[in-house]
Amino acid sequence: MASGGVSGSVASGGVSGGSAGASGSGASGGSPASGGVGAGGSAGATSGSGGAGASSGSGGAGGGAGSGGAAGAGGSGTGGAGGSGEVGVRIDGPRILVDGVPFHIQGVCWNPVPKGGVHPADLDFAAAAAVDVPLMAAAGINAVRTYEPLTDRGVLDALHAAGIYVLNTVYPYGGNEPSSAAAAVESVRDHPANLMWVIGNEWNYNGLYVGLSHEASIERLNQVAAAIRAVDTTRPISTVYGELPSVETLAAMPEIDVWGLNVYRGIGFGTLFSDWAARSSKPFYLSEYGADAWNALSGAEDTQSQADAVGALTELILDNASAFSTTGTCAGGTVFEWADEWWKDDSGSPDAQDIGGVAPGGGPHPDQTFNEEWWGIVDIDRNPRPAYRELERIFSP
Repeated sequence: MASGGVSGSVASGGVSGGSAGASGSGASGGSPASGGVGAGGSAGATSGSGGAGASSGSGGAGGGAGSGGAAGAGGSGTGGAGGSGEVGVRIDGPRILVDGVPFHIQGVCWNPVPKGGVHPADLDFAAAAAVDVPLMAAAGINAVRTYEPLTDRGVLDALHAAGIYVLNTVYPYGGNEPSSAAAAVESVRDHPANLMWVIGNEWNYNGLYVGLSHEASIERLNQVAAAIRAVDTTRPISTVYGELPSVETLAAMPEIDVWGLNVYRGIGFGTLFSDWAARSSKPFYLSEYGADAWNALSGAEDTQSQADAVGALTELILDNASAFSTTGTCAGGTVFEWADEWWKDDSGSPDAQDIGGVAPGGGPHPDQTFNEEWWGIVDIDRNPRPAYRELERIFSP
């Protein structure tokens, strides 16, 4: 599973666009994510509300919600997904707006550790980007969530060029000072690939990986959020929680603008969407969801069951999308995960793909067992599994 809110000024209107990746660490590693619809373009040089296009067509990078004219330089037009002249990321009720356009996160969790490597020492975004970014873009993926800070500008440039935003985890580990998150934000806060800053990863389970109590974790994350807000007010701040937080937890963290929930309930989400709406009017996304490709019941690889779960869950997220419906409650999701990680089974070797798993009594389809080294929608050599094809079918225009 996983290895990671905006203040009034952000909620009322962002300044510069972009999105940040998420980060995290831990013995069990990251978990799956879901996708979303593309971000709109920005207004033409003179006037208009469409994306920067020559004449007509539909939305911006990654696909759009509607169609219509797109404003070129000095043009007019009214593109359905093209933008309104507003620049930046801001929160509007349960929706995330990018350049004034509702944005649906169609994402994956991205933690590229090569064969023989371990997390976080051998995490290598730069080495993986040349293969991973084009493959993601081809499937219509428009966002990645990281588990460690992504501050490599070359990688951010490649993601931005492909229309992929980053949910940037800038505080993955409670052993770090809050100032470390602010430093990471300051280093890349001007980069347009950053969608939001993410702090903590299912910390209600792991105490920020240092065993903090629930109350101490909240206090620390509030300090981190304040440190981030002191250096940047242009991006939302998100935290990632395991399952559904209580009303009391939500109220105790007012600086959190967007909540990420890691949820594994088989091949559905139960009443998650209505339960969230009853507790909060803020945006939330599925920061991890999906299934692994090893079936503990049969003792064999089972890529079809993984694909069935990823497809069904992603479509449920779309059915409840706040970007496309006034009654929607969900801002999208990031599937867990992009590629297999061979370091995660403590009883095995990072040079081999092990099959150890944990069965806590609930979990992924079909076996309710978390087989930690088999979650990729592509394998460690980047060969697409059927689950990748499911996302491609759902996300691609």
